[in-house]
Amino acid sequence: MADRFRLTLAQLNPTVGAIGDNVDAAHAAWLKGKEAGADMVALPEMFVTGYQTQDLVMKPAFHHHAMQAVEALAVTCADGPALGIGGPWAEDGALFNAYFILKGGKIASKVLKHNLPNDHVFDEVRLYDAGPLGGPYAVGNTRVGTPICEDAWHPEVSETLAETGAEFLLVPNGSPYYRGKLETRLNHMVGRVVETGLPLIYLNMVGGQDDQIFDGASFALNPHGELAMLMPAFDEEIRTIELARGDEGWRILPAGETHQPDEWEQDYRAMVQATRDYFRKTGFKKALLGLSGGVDSALVAAVAVDALGADNVRCVMLPSEYTSQHSLEDAETVAKALGCRYDYVPISGPRAAVTESLAPLFEGTTPDVTEENVQSRLRGLLLMALSNKFGEMLLTTGNKSEVAVGYATIYGDMSGGYNPLKDLYKTRVFETCRWRNANHRDWMMGPEGEVITPRVIDKPPSAELREDQKDEDSLPPYEDLDQILEALIDDEKSVAEVVAMGFERDVVKKIENLIYISEYKRFQSAPGARLTKRSFWLDRRYPIVNRWRDPS
Repeated sequence: MADRFRLTLAQLNPTVGAIGDNVDAAHAAWLKGKEAGADMVALPEMFVTGYQTQDLVMKPAFHHHAMQAVEALAVTCADGPALGIGGPWAEDGALFNAYFILKGGKIASKVLKHNLPNDHVFDEVRLYDAGPLGGPYAVGNTRVGTPICEDAWHPEVSETLAETGAEFLLVPNGSPYYRGKLETRLNHMVGRVVETGLPLIYLNMVGGQDDQIFDGASFALNPHGELAMLMPAFDEEIRTIELARGDEGWRILPAGETHQPDEWEQDYRAMVQATRDYFRKTGFKKALLGLSGGVDSALVAAVAVDALGADNVRCVMLPSEYTSQHSLEDAETVAKALGCRYDYVPISGPRAAVTESLAPLFEGTTPDVTEENVQSRLRGLLLMALSNKFGEMLLTTGNKSEVAVGYATIYGDMSGGYNPLKDLYKTRVFETCRWRNANHRDWMMGPEGEVITPRVIDKPPSAELREDQKDEDSLPPYEDLDQILEALIDDEKSVAEVVAMGFERDVVKKIENLIYISEYKRFQSAPGARLTKRSFWLDRRYPIVNRWRDPS
C-alpha cells in the first residue's frame, strides 16, 4: 500500500503585534490537525508576529518576545503532529525571516529565508539578513523542502532542496493581493514544479494589514503543473490534504478547487476586507463619512456597511448653497437603501462666520479656489468633531484619479483615518457601483439589491463648491484622464509615449505636472486598500520636492 502524508493547511488571518492571539490561533489550528490525523500542520510566513511588521521586527524586545512565544508553542504542541510556523529569528547579531518546525516539544528545524524581496511593498533587505541555501527537514520518514515566499519565485532554493533530497515543497507565504495576482503566483509555482519534478503546496495568509490585503487562495500543484487543490480567496479556512507516495514519488490527492471570483468581485472584497480588518485590528467599531450625493462617497458608504454593518456606519450630509437638490435627495436615498444613520449638518452658518473673520484680510481680492476649499475644510472640521465625540473613525472618499491630480482638499475631504477607494480610478468607481448593485455575497453585511441609486452613478461628477461646477471644467473626461494616469503612474510611460496613444501633449503635460505637485498631499493622506502593483504609498515613492518634468 502506498505511503501517505497528511498535511493540515491553516489559511488564517494574523494581526501584527498580537503575538499571544496569533499563537492561540496557531494552537487551535494544530488541534484541528491533530484531530484530523495530520502528520504536520502548517501556518503561513511570519504568522507569529503578523505580516508585514516593517521596522517593528528590528526592535529586540519584539523579536525576542516572538522567539520565546515560538519556543513555548513547541512545548504546548509536543504531543501530536509537527507544526510549521513563521516568525523572526535572531542569532549572532543577525536577524532572519524564519520558518520553524516544532516537534517533540522543541524547535526541531529552522529554515531561514534566502531571497529577500526588495520591491513594491517589500523592504526585507532593510529588515533581515539572507539565510543560506539549505536542505530539507524530516517529518517522520518524509523529507520536506520549504522555500519561504520569495524563495519560491526564483529557481535556486527549490532546485537546491530537490538536489538535497526534498520529496515535496511546502511554501509558506505572506503574499499580498493585487489585481490578477493568483495567475502570477500560479505561473511562478508551475515553473518550480516543472524544474524540480516535485509537488508543491503554496500556503498564503488572509486579512488586511494597513494598506495591504492578503487574499489566501492557497493551492497545491503536482509535477507537470496539475492543480490538485485551490482554497478560497480572502476567507479563513483550515483544510487537510493528503499526499500518496508511489513508484514516481509523492503526489497530492485531489482536495477540491474553490471557485475564484472575477476581478471586480475581488477588488470589492479587498476593499471590504481591508476596511473591516483595519477597524477590527485598530480597535474601532464604528465609521462615519461625509455623504455628498456623489458616486465616491456612495461607494465608500456601501463598502463601510458591507464591512461593519449598517448599525455601525453614520453618513453625514453637509450641504452649502451650492449643493443641488438632486444631491440632497440622492444622499438620503443611498443612506436609506444601505440602512445606516443619516445626519444633516448644513455648513452655511460656520461658513458665514469664517467669511466674516477673513473679510478684513481678503478685502480687495477676488473669490477663487480659496473660498471653495474653506467649504471642504469646514466639512472636514465638523466630521472630525463627530469622530472625536463619538469615537467613530472618519473614512475619506477620494478615488485614485482625484488623489493622483490633487483634486482633493488637504485638511478638508482628505481628513480621516482610512480610504477604501485610494487605489481605485474613477472609471472603476462607476463600474464597481454597478457591480455592487447587481451582486450580493454572504461576506457582505449590507443589504442586497440596488443600494446606490443609478442617478448617483450617471450624473456628471461635481465637487459642488461653486455654481454649475463640473469636474470636466478643468480636467479631461475621466475616460481619458484615467488612461493618461495609468500610463504615467502604473506603466511609467514617458510623455511622448502617452501622446503617441492619441492624447494632446498640452493635456498630458498638465496632468504630469498635477501628479508631481500633489505629492505633498499624498504624503499626508490616509492609508487605503491596495488593489494594484502601483498604489500610492509603498509601491510608488516619489520626492515631495521635485523640479523635474519629462522633456519628451
